[in-house]
Amino acid sequence: MWLKPEEVLLKNALKLWVTVRSNDFFLLQRRRGHGEPTGRITGLLVGALDSVLDSNARVSPFRILLQVPGSQISWVIANGAAEEDVNKHWDWLVHHLLHSLSVFENKEDVASFVRGKVKGLIAEEVRGRQAAQEEEPDKFREALLKFELHFGLPSSEKLVTYYSCCCWKGRVPRQGFLYLSINHAAFYSFLLGKEVKFVIPWAEVTRLERVSTGLMTEAVRINTRQRQREFSMFLNPDEAFGFIGQLADIALRRLLDSEGLEVDRVLQQPARITKRILEEQALREYVLALFRLPRGERLHEVASCSAWTPHARCHAAGTLYTTDGYMCFSGREEGSCILLIPLSEVRPPAGVRGSDDGLPPEPTRNPQHQGGAGSLKSTISGFSPTCSWMFVLQSSEQLKERLWEDHFSEFGRGVHMFRTDKIQRLVAMGIPESLRGELWMTLSDATSELESHQGYYTSMVQKSMGLSSLATEEIERDLHRSLPDHPAFQNPTGIAALRRVLTAYAHRNPKIGYCQSMNILASVLLLYAKEEEAFWLLVAVCERMLPDYFNRRVIGAQVDQSVFEELIRDRLPELAECVPDLSALSSASLSWFLTLFLSVLPFHSAVCVVDCFFVHGIKAIFQLGLAALDANMAALSASTDDGQALMILSRLIFTSLRVMRGNAQTHRSATRGRCSSNTNISDLINESYERFGDLTVKQIERLRCRHRIRVLQAHEDTTKDNALRVVTPDVSISAENLSAVYDLFKTEHFISLYWGDGSSRQYRLDRPQFKSLYGLLAPWPGDSNQHADTLADRTFTLLDQDGDSLVTFRDFTGWLDTLYCAELSEKIRLLFRLHIPPGSSVLIGSREFIQFCKTLYSMFHGDPEENELFQAIATVTSLVLQIGEAGHRGHAPEVIGSGSEVAEDEWTVSYAQILASLLTEQALVNFLEKPLDLGAMVTAAREKQYHQRAGLLTLQLRTR
Repeated sequence: MWLKPEEVLLKNALKLWVTVRSNDFFLLQRRRGHGEPTGRITGLLVGALDSVLDSNARVSPFRILLQVPGSQISWVIANGAAEEDVNKHWDWLVHHLLHSLSVFENKEDVASFVRGKVKGLIAEEVRGRQAAQEEEPDKFREALLKFELHFGLPSSEKLVTYYSCCCWKGRVPRQGFLYLSINHAAFYSFLLGKEVKFVIPWAEVTRLERVSTGLMTEAVRINTRQRQREFSMFLNPDEAFGFIGQLADIALRRLLDSEGLEVDRVLQQPARITKRILEEQALREYVLALFRLPRGERLHEVASCSAWTPHARCHAAGTLYTTDGYMCFSGREEGSCILLIPLSEVRPPAGVRGSDDGLPPEPTRNPQHQGGAGSLKSTISGFSPTCSWMFVLQSSEQLKERLWEDHFSEFGRGVHMFRTDKIQRLVAMGIPESLRGELWMTLSDATSELESHQGYYTSMVQKSMGLSSLATEEIERDLHRSLPDHPAFQNPTGIAALRRVLTAYAHRNPKIGYCQSMNILASVLLLYAKEEEAFWLLVAVCERMLPDYFNRRVIGAQVDQSVFEELIRDRLPELAECVPDLSALSSASLSWFLTLFLSVLPFHSAVCVVDCFFVHGIKAIFQLGLAALDANMAALSASTDDGQALMILSRLIFTSLRVMRGNAQTHRSATRGRCSSNTNISDLINESYERFGDLTVKQIERLRCRHRIRVLQAHEDTTKDNALRVVTPDVSISAENLSAVYDLFKTEHFISLYWGDGSSRQYRLDRPQFKSLYGLLAPWPGDSNQHADTLADRTFTLLDQDGDSLVTFRDFTGWLDTLYCAELSEKIRLLFRLHIPPGSSVLIGSREFIQFCKTLYSMFHGDPEENELFQAIATVTSLVLQIGEAGHRGHAPEVIGSGSEVAEDEWTVSYAQILASLLTEQALVNFLEKPLDLGAMVTAAREKQYHQRAGLLTLQLRTR
C-alpha cells in the first residue's frame, strides 16, 4: 500500500534489505531472509532483530524507496506483505511517473513532486475506502470530490452523507445539495449562472425543527444564533432529519466541554463516523434505553425472529438484539413482550425437543386472581369497616404476594422473566414489600452486576473509608436530610449504611461523585434491599436508567425537562394554550424526575412510582407527570401568574391523588392512611397508562437527541455571559463588540478541535491561535509579514503572564481594549513593553529601540498620511538617539533586572523619554489618537477567520 513518505537515512542500513529492482529514482527491496531457504543464518538474525526492535513485531517484507541521485536520503513510499502487491505499485510508478521525472532540472524538485503525488494517491485511497462503505460508491465519490472542491475545507473534514434538496429563502426555493460532514452542514447551489454556498458549523446550531413551507412540503429548519435555514427533501426527509440531529448532538457533546456527558468510544473519533455508524449508534442508544443496559454494552447483531412464550403457548414475533453481555427480545409492538437474558446465565442445551414435548402444563389459575387490579380492589372493599386496619393491610399484602407467585409460575422468575402488559397491571397495584427488593434487582438487572462483581462493593467501601473530598462533605451534610421522618434513618446504623453506599459510589464514579437527591434515592433503596444490593441499584439508576442526570450540571434531567415541555404541548394542547410559558411547570417538575417523585409524594405512594420506574424506566415518569398535569388542568389554566402556577404545582400531586376517580369511596378511604395512598396512586398510575401509554422509548430517545442541543447551547450561553460579566468592568469595549470577540475566541477553539491537534482549552489561546486572531484584529496591519509575525510573538509572550503558553480571554480583551479604546500614553506604553528585553522592567537598549522604530514604521504602512508620518518618526528617532547618547555619556552603567549591568558601550531609554519625544510630533499624536472601529474589524474577521484558518491548517497537514 502507499505510505506517507518517510525519510530513510541509510538505504541499506545493516544490510537488512536486498534490492530486487531499481532505476534512477526508485528501488524495490525485499527484507533479507524473506523468501530465502529456511535455516539460513541471515534470515534468522533479521527475524530476531525485527521482533526486538519493531513495536508491532512485524515488518512488511517488501518496500519501495524514492531516491534522489547524489543524495544519501531516501523516502519509503510503499510497502506490501506480498511481492505481487508491491509490484502493482512499482508498475504504476514506472508507467505513470518515471518518464515525467526526467524533465526536472533540479533533482530536489523530483522528491517534492513524487511525495506530493503519493500523498494524493493516499487521499484517493481514503476516498475510495470511504465510498466503498456507501450503498452507491461511485455517486458518493463524486459527491466527496464536489464537497472538497466547493468548500475548501481540510481533508480531515470527513463527509458523512449528502442529500439533494431545496434551500428556502422565504417562499423561494433554490435547488442544490446539502452535505453533512462531521463538523458542518454545507449547502451548494449553482443555477442560471448564480452560485450560492454556505457552511453551518454544528457547534452553532441551537435548535432543529420540522416545519411546513406552506407549499405542501415539510422542511428541516436549522436555527443558529444569527439566522435560520430551511431545507426540504423530496426523498428520505426523516432520515435526513435524524442524521442532522445526531451529528449536531454528537458535535455539541464533543465540543462544548460538557462535563459528565458520556460519548460513545466510536463517536470520540470523528474520522470513524460514517452514515452506517450513525445508523448503528441510533439503534444502539434505543436498545440501551429500552432494556436499560450498561452504557458500555456494544450492539452486535439484530435479527427478526419469534420467541416461544410458555405463558401464552405460542410464538411471539419481534426482534432479537445481542450485545456484549445480553440477549434481548422485544415484541413487535414496543413493550408488549420483553425478555432479557444475561449471557452469563446461558448454558449449552442438553438436546433439542419438539415444540410440544415436555412443555410444562399451563398453570391453573385461581379465579379470584383473574381480575388483576379490579379483584384486589373488590377484595379490599369487601372487608368490614369495623375490622382492624392492620388486618386489611396484611390481607392485601398476602393477596399481592399470591398474584406475583402466580405470575412467576407463568412468566418465569429472575432477570429472564417475560415482561408483558400483565406485569404493568400488577405493578400498578403495588409490589408487595416482601418482593420489592428482589423485583427491583431483577427489573434493573442489578443482579447480574452484583454476581459478576463479587467483593467489589466491599473493596469500594474500604478504599473510600477515611477519604475526605467535596463529595464526602456534601454527603455528610445530607445524611440526616434523606428520610428524616423514617425510623430507619433516626439511628446510627441506618445513617452508617447510607454513608457507606454513597461514599462507595462517589469513589467508584468520581465524574459524578455525589449529587443532591442521590441521598433520597439511596435511602429508599436501602429500605427494601441489602446494603450491597442497594449500591448496585444506585449504579443501575445513575449510570443506566438516568444517564447524565447526576453530573455537576444535571444535564440529563434538564434535557428531559425540555422533552417534557414538548410532550405537554403535544399531549395537553389545551394546557399549553392557557399557559404559554411552560418554564414554570418544568422548573417545578424537575424534582419529580430527579427524585422519582420521592420528594413530592407520601412515602408509600412514591415507592409505587419507583416500582413503575424499574419496570418502564423514565417513560413511567413522563407518563405520570402528564397524568398529574391533566388531572389539574382546570386549576393550572385558571392561574393568573407564574407564582400562582407554582403554588398549584406544589400541591399538584396530592390534588391528583384526590381527584383521580373521585368517587365517594375514594374520598372516604382518603382518611385511612397508608392503604388510601396506595389505592389513589394506583388510580393515577392506571390513568397515566390509559391516557399516555402510547408514548414509546424510541420517541423519547429521538426527542432527547434534539433537546440536548438546546440545553447544551443554553449552558454555553450562560458560560459566555459569565465570561463577559467578569471582563466587562475592566474594558471600555461595547457589549456588542465584546460578545463578537468572544465568538471569535470560541471559534478558534473549535477550529483546533475540528482539524488541529485538539489540545487547546476553551477560553485559552495557544500561540498559533493567538497569532491567527492577532492578524485578524490588530488595527495596524504592517508592511512586513515577518515583522508582524515577530510582533505577534512578542505580544503573546507579554500576555502569557503565568507562563503556561496560553492566553486567557481576559488578557486578550485587555490587549484589544488598549489598542482600540485606551489613551495615547497607554498605547505607547504597550508598544514599549513589547520591546523591553528579558530581565529589565523599565528600559530598552539601542537594539530594542531599533525594533521599536520598525514597529512604528510598519504601523503607518498604507495610511493616507504615510509620508508625513515617516518624516515625523524619523524626527522622533533622531531625538531619542540624542537623548540616549547624552544619558550614556553622563551616567555610570545601570543595574537592571536581576543584577546584570548594562555594557559600557550600551545606552538605554525609558518609556517617559520615548513618550515625550513622540508628543513633539502632532502627526504621530493624531495618528495614535485617531478613533478605530473595532466593530468593523470584528465583522471582517468573522468573514475571514474560518476559511483562513482552514487553509492554514490544510497547508500544515500537507507539509507534515
